[in-house]
Amino acid sequence: MIEEVCKNIYRIGVALPGNPLRELNSYFLRGDDRDLLIDTGFRRPVCREALQAGLDELCSDPARRDVLCTHLHSDHSGMADLFAGPGRRIYMGRTDLARISGLLPVEAWLKMYTRFPLEGFSEELLREVFASNPARTEAMPERDPRLTPLDDGDILSVGPYRLETLLVPGHTPGNCMFYLREQRIMFTGDHILFDITPNITSWPGVADSLGDYLASLRRVRDLPVDLALSGHRKTGDYGARIDQLLAHHERRLAEALSIIRSEPGLCAYEIAGRMKWKIRAADWDSFPVVQKWFATGECFSHLDYHLTQGTVLCVERDGLRRYYPAD
Repeated sequence: MIEEVCKNIYRIGVALPGNPLRELNSYFLRGDDRDLLIDTGFRRPVCREALQAGLDELCSDPARRDVLCTHLHSDHSGMADLFAGPGRRIYMGRTDLARISGLLPVEAWLKMYTRFPLEGFSEELLREVFASNPARTEAMPERDPRLTPLDDGDILSVGPYRLETLLVPGHTPGNCMFYLREQRIMFTGDHILFDITPNITSWPGVADSLGDYLASLRRVRDLPVDLALSGHRKTGDYGARIDQLLAHHERRLAEALSIIRSEPGLCAYEIAGRMKWKIRAADWDSFPVVQKWFATGECFSHLDYHLTQGTVLCVERDGLRRYYPAD
């Protein structure tokens, strides 16, 4: 469960049962006058027990413990308030922090995601998603006074380590990585994962999440990094993985455009059903509903990129948004 990845930096594996991500990599940094816990897991008993067992093994004192969330997703922030010490801090990028709103009723979530029915994702399916989606059910239940915003370039010092905040929007609007420049270590969160591809979806108020993500990848591509500590699963070659992710999205953009050219007038839900996904399901109809929601959201981000670039057109017809090639 505990792995020392560098002196006084430990990885704690927090199991995520029933989730395809399998496990969260939580990191614990031991300092001189304070300690720092990076990311916490879903707000569920099995996650709490796993993280607490790891911290107990490390003899972590809550009175010294601040918490840092790489982004707002509940598998990273869901228990932040439970593991930050009394009077300590819970750090998060300012943009993501502003979007934490606690547990909302289903109707409020539906209002936030009005795009889905317009794109062919039925309200019935949407209600099913939000009845079980951990983004709603396993998040921090309310705002906490210890929440502290971080901006691009802010520094957190823990013992000999200086964590430089790098704002890398895309996976979430306020997603951050944290760079130990002297040690050439990067806490990548979900911005860079090595054996799975980060989910990039559309966000209310964000015109082009995928464009933001690609720009963020290019921004940090050439930073010297010897050790990349990701939010899930294994590590790997930092620069090479960024190149792979950039190439992956070029292929996905080409795939979406090819589908639109071959069948003009499809809605996003139909386009997503024709795209190829790495999931154990016989066909689109067999997708678990939450995974269908994630896939449709990822399709949104690729369509938004095309709309921004002027390569596709969107026309509302029969109550649905339908896509056509611009040429």
